[in-house]
Amino acid sequence: MAETRAEVWVVNASPLIALGAIGQLGLLIESGRKICVPEGVALEIGQGADDDAAARWLAGPGAGHVVAVPQLDGRVASWDLGLGESHVLTACLAGPPAWAVVDDRAARRCAKALSVPCLGTLAVVALARRQGRIPAAAPVYAALRRQGFRISQDVLRAVLEQLGE
Repeated sequence: MAETRAEVWVVNASPLIALGAIGQLGLLIESGRKICVPEGVALEIGQGADDDAAARWLAGPGAGHVVAVPQLDGRVASWDLGLGESHVLTACLAGPPAWAVVDDRAARRCAKALSVPCLGTLAVVALARRQGRIPAAAPVYAALRRQGFRISQDVLRAVLEQLGE
């Protein structure tokens, strides 16, 4: 997992919801990157539970991070992804250069096919660890798993090995 130095991260619902559920939204928000949340993502999160940390953030300080996506990019629309994923990738393609922060496998395949760099929740946590913003990634990954975030044991082992944990 390479160090990601993009100025802009366009974030899907899953990383916001997952990190919010474990009280770690700061790992994303305080990454040193400009965070953009497409309106389709905000809409999906807003339809969730009232006590959702991501929804509370978007209703408060996160509201300034929401960006309009007036029309889906045709190349993205042909993949038949969810609204949030489609908005994330469309926003990345519309510029300025940005990374898609998505966990969905189909969205990651689409991003690769369209040459949109992407990273997921695991990489956001790993980056925070490399930057010294958290002392260890393993407890964060364990908390994510307890909340139902699916992480393959092999992938988890490889990421922790790369981090020296």
